[in-house]
Amino acid sequence: MPEEIEIDTDKLREAIDDEIEREGKGSARLVRWIALTTAILAALAAIASLEAGATVNEALVLKTESTRLQAQASDQWAYYQAKGIKADVMQASSSAFIASGKAPPASIASQTARYTAQQDTIRGEAKKLEAERDQKSKEADDLLERHHHYAGAVALFQVAIALGAIAALTRVRAVWIGSLLVGGGGIVLGLLAVLH
Repeated sequence: MPEEIEIDTDKLREAIDDEIEREGKGSARLVRWIALTTAILAALAAIASLEAGATVNEALVLKTESTRLQAQASDQWAYYQAKGIKADVMQASSSAFIASGKAPPASIASQTARYTAQQDTIRGEAKKLEAERDQKSKEADDLLERHHHYAGAVALFQVAIALGAIAALTRVRAVWIGSLLVGGGGIVLGLLAVLH
């Protein structure tokens, strides 16, 4: 299971509160807005982080199931080949009888037909398992794609939070706007993951 991303906002909040006390009311209003948006970004980062972990775990389960189905399909194909070999041996026995001028026993023809019929059933089961394998693998691939969107969103949220902290400490409005823009990018990636 991937490590969960921890976002420590307690120290950030304390630093912001200290700065608010030191500054006058004009910059205090800016710092409060920065604090509010940073807290929202932290909450969104936590949600995106949980979703990233959940989607990757579900994808791993589906890939494991896909691998199990592949093993079962391989077993069915091996069984199919074994029945084909048995049918060929029966056919060769029939040919040996004919080559020696004798009529082959009826049991040889019936066994050959039985093996051929069994092959048809086995082939159908193997193809069914392969189709199920492909479906599980595709579902897992789709979940991995969603995971990548969520992981990208988490990274952008973390950068936005860091920029918010810098904006709060320096009281530079442009840095705060940069934080909002990067956070907006995280929101877009998170929405892409949800819509995927």
